[in-house]
Amino acid sequence: MPHGRFLERIEAGKDEGFVSAHTLAECYRVLTRLPGESHVPPATAWQLISENVVKHFKIIHLTAKEYAQALEKASANGVEGGRTYDALLLAAAAKSGADRIITSNVRHFQALAEDNLRSRISAP
Repeated sequence: MPHGRFLERIEAGKDEGFVSAHTLAECYRVLTRLPGESHVPPATAWQLISENVVKHFKIIHLTAKEYAQALEKASANGVEGGRTYDALLLAAAAKSGADRIITSNVRHFQALAEDNLRSRISAP
């Protein structure tokens, strides 16, 4: 199913969508750091995120205990650098109970995921 179809189904209320709270901050960071004419002012960035993500997706956040457990598991598995964020996103995905985990970073997510999550990971 193409990426747009997932979004259309979620926006229409046919499927439930989940997004990690951390993803909201990442979206904001990217939008407000785009170079040149692509730069999005902070208020506009938040408006875009609010109207296109917050409005349609259930936001999943990790508790302090869950966050610490995810980092402990990451350290035990030798996770370093930016893959740490992937590990946190996977922890939020596991918490959501989602049937599918959609990412453009399939290879990294599958490498980090436990067996019960690995089969749910797919590209948009």
